[in-house]
Amino acid sequence: MKAKKIGEQVDIKSPFHLFPQVLLLVFAEDLECIPGFQQKVFHIEQPSEFTEDQPILNLVFDDCKGNDKLNFEVSNPDFKVEPNGSLVALKNITEAGRALFIHARSAQAEDMAEVLIVGGKDHHGSLKEIFKIEDGSLGILRQKRAIVATPILIPENQRPPFPRAVGRVIDSDGTEGSKFRLSGKGVDQEPKGAFKINENTGEISVTRSLDREAIPTYQLQVEITDVSGKSIEGPVLLDIIVIDQNDNRPIFREGPYVGHVMEGSPTGSTVMRMMAFDADDPGTDNALLRYNILKQTPDKPSPNMFFIDPEKGDIVTVVSPALLDRETMENPKYELIIEAKDMAGLDVGLTGTATATIVIDDKNDHPPEFTKKEFQATVKEGGTGVIMNLSVEDRDDPATGAWRAVYTIINGNPGQSFEIHTNPKTNEGMLSVVKPLDYEISAFHTLLIKVENEEPLVPDIAYGPSSTATVQITVLDVNEGPVFHPDPMTVTKQENIPIGSVVLTVSATDPDTLQHQTIRYSVYKDPAGWLEINPTNGTIFTTAVLDRESPYVHNNVYTALFQAIDSGNPPATGTGTLQITLEDVNDNAPTIYPTLAKVCDDAKDLKVVVLGASDKDLHPNTDPFKFELSKQSGPDKVWKITKINNTHAQVSLLQNLKKANYNIPILVTDSGKPPLTNNTELKVQVCSCKKSKMDCSAADALHISMILILLFSLFSLFCL
Repeated sequence: MKAKKIGEQVDIKSPFHLFPQVLLLVFAEDLECIPGFQQKVFHIEQPSEFTEDQPILNLVFDDCKGNDKLNFEVSNPDFKVEPNGSLVALKNITEAGRALFIHARSAQAEDMAEVLIVGGKDHHGSLKEIFKIEDGSLGILRQKRAIVATPILIPENQRPPFPRAVGRVIDSDGTEGSKFRLSGKGVDQEPKGAFKINENTGEISVTRSLDREAIPTYQLQVEITDVSGKSIEGPVLLDIIVIDQNDNRPIFREGPYVGHVMEGSPTGSTVMRMMAFDADDPGTDNALLRYNILKQTPDKPSPNMFFIDPEKGDIVTVVSPALLDRETMENPKYELIIEAKDMAGLDVGLTGTATATIVIDDKNDHPPEFTKKEFQATVKEGGTGVIMNLSVEDRDDPATGAWRAVYTIINGNPGQSFEIHTNPKTNEGMLSVVKPLDYEISAFHTLLIKVENEEPLVPDIAYGPSSTATVQITVLDVNEGPVFHPDPMTVTKQENIPIGSVVLTVSATDPDTLQHQTIRYSVYKDPAGWLEINPTNGTIFTTAVLDRESPYVHNNVYTALFQAIDSGNPPATGTGTLQITLEDVNDNAPTIYPTLAKVCDDAKDLKVVVLGASDKDLHPNTDPFKFELSKQSGPDKVWKITKINNTHAQVSLLQNLKKANYNIPILVTDSGKPPLTNNTELKVQVCSCKKSKMDCSAADALHISMILILLFSLFSLFCL
């Protein structure tokens, strides 16, 4: 076979006007047969119509082995290649896009050719646009000096054997002894070794199957070197374009897919969108998806409740609003098996499926209704808590605002004795007594209660008479305990009043006014045991002396509890509190502290101790206190006591004493009327002090003036 030279015109027999210039992309200078299309790129003008079965152009494919089992595939399914190589349309077509790709495969070889349609719309996409090839790089030889490198098209996923020839670069000068050298990504860069070149002939071979989804294009560099390996021409770019095959199924990557539509929605309401992904070339039909519903579960009330837009994937309702009634459905949840198919939905396309769950949402189109118009309840007087549950029915979706009930007492509750709340689990109204009821005031109550939903009803629905109910409540009489008036009862008494004195007469009344009962009184709690009560008239009197200073008295108040018991069957008891405020009298003499003091026998500071006084009584029966010593005379006058303030005095020595123990009588008197005096002995130890150590262990016998003792005794007798 003899090919035309570069730039020579080629006349293609076709019913259409072709470009006057058609470039041959395969160069052969009487070389051996090169497998593949003998012409790989064609240009034709877009006709007004491609006529069915009318030849468009002739394709020549030769695998150099007789073309055994030769098959052609066209990228547009509206075209085919006849066994004789004629490209024809399968039907009358006005638009075929900008390019057609023809894939030829025999038992020995395979190749790709491209028909560029001038004036065609971008429907399927030309090879140049699909692979983002720069203007002028496709169908036009790249040439620098003597190197001619045409783009090479290789289908992905080719089957062995490898390596296989895919194209050739040409040295138009044919310098003697020159060699071809190939470099770039796919040769000496990762992925290394995918392509190689015959250094003598310029034939390009692929060594393994390619994956367009991994690498769609390769840009290699071709150089011509001399015998020493020095570059003498180039480098020139060589584009290798991987042609997409339909080897990826559509997949749904964003599940789970759940959509919601309100019941009663109009026909055509959009529910959700299903979008699948196809890793194939988006500019070809290999990734052109169409959607379809394979199955609907359940299939009632209609087996075709929904429709999916085959191109966009939008799922819409196709039944009337009356059929989209949640309350009449067996199950308000539908599962759709959605299929996505590539190749624009043709039978040859690959498919992927996913499940779409569609929930029919409830709207409040059913008001709650009481199961009865009138409810009955009984409650004991004085009790509180839930007395009954009011039941309602609502056909809306449970656990939604369209189902949840809200109860309101609209009449019969002026004293706010009743409240009603919703049980969140059962939706029942729990009617409670929050303020105790009194049988003697009212034995019957009638409540009017209404029920509504949390959410408002739809505009064409209203609450009817069944959304209100009457509750008849009967109050049961119980024997209530007597009640003291007032409670607590208070009285003020002076402490130390005579035993048998009347403290107070208490009174209790029986709330059961319709029952004629008698009341008896008793002491319930008397901590000090000071009181008694007359069981019939309630008079309280003393059985012991009331002592304000007793530990049972707190803040001058003594508290006791009394019971009133009625004659009911069984009897009922009421408890009352008595608080006695005790007024103070001067019945406690003051005491002094401390009662022991120590001093050195050679002390320069003769101050012995500061005495303090305290009194259990209250003012004015306490301080100011008066401190005194018995009168001293003669050589024994050695002590002195001096007032510091209302509660303290200083005891001092008038001279140093010998080491001994001394007992000093101290008189302390309060300010009460009449005053009380306490006689207390202050023990003073005179000790030897050496080197800052006090030794009191060897004190002499007790020294005390006989005159001082006599005076102290006389003073005490006088005070008594």
